Amino acid sequence: MDSGNRLLVQILSVVVFLLCNCSAFNSDGRNDGNCNLVSREGCNEIQHPHMYSPSVNQKDLDVYDSLWDNNKDVAIQTWETPFMQHMKHGDLQSDDYVNFLIQDINYLVKVTEMLEKMAEKVQSPEDLKNFFRGRYESYNSFAKLMLKQFNLNSVSEIKPIPAMKKYLEDYKAIMDNSKPIFFAVSLLPCSRLWLWLANELDIGYGNAYFIWKKNNMSGHPAKHYRKLLDDNLKTKEDKERADKIFRQQMENERDFFAAAPAA
Repeated sequence: MDSGNRLLVQILSVVVFLLCNCSAFNSDGRNDGNCNLVSREGCNEIQHPHMYSPSVNQKDLDVYDSLWDNNKDVAIQTWETPFMQHMKHGDLQSDDYVNFLIQDINYLVKVTEMLEKMAEKVQSPEDLKNFFRGRYESYNSFAKLMLKQFNLNSVSEIKPIPAMKKYLEDYKAIMDNSKPIFFAVSLLPCSRLWLWLANELDIGYGNAYFIWKKNNMSGHPAKHYRKLLDDNLKTKEDKERADKIFRQQMENERDFFAAAPAA
């Protein structure tokens, strides 16, 4: 058996264990085990986007809200992908889920590497410096946990699918060619979209994929992003650039979910 197949079998065995054991909740819906293996820990510190959709005119929305409001259509497209719909119905094939997890582990490690560079590079302003250091620490901690849980030394054997390859290339291009605040913007779609999807996923703990919902349905991204964006995106040009990057990364997320199962 070659190394690629060994990796797939190894991860599949862990996923089967998770789906069998992480679904064993108490009668009050609590899980006794530590099953935080299927969420992007660095991404899921978000509150439900519906909490940030006030009934005001578009011109009155701050940057954080307007980015989501302007691009909600891409979130809906992601929700309608076969991956999410099969998860909703509880009949998502295990190999599709495994392939998704493999790609997401690679995403986590590669974005962590970029965040490390940003944490070293950005020394001012103070809020951006603290943002990148905090995000790096969060992502790095979770990346190490994921690699340990899946008995992986690295992601060198994981070949990114085209959708993931483009996603990571877009991250790098933003990091290399744009102001640091725009790399912060590029991280936000992950945070807001995954929580929104988890809250749209109307399933109970009898569904094998309830653990994905449970681990992605709460958090506090606004504390990281809202003031940061308002303080660093002042001009019309910067806000338009932020909206373009946000949409690009939302579309990359959509394409990643869409590539999971073929149908």
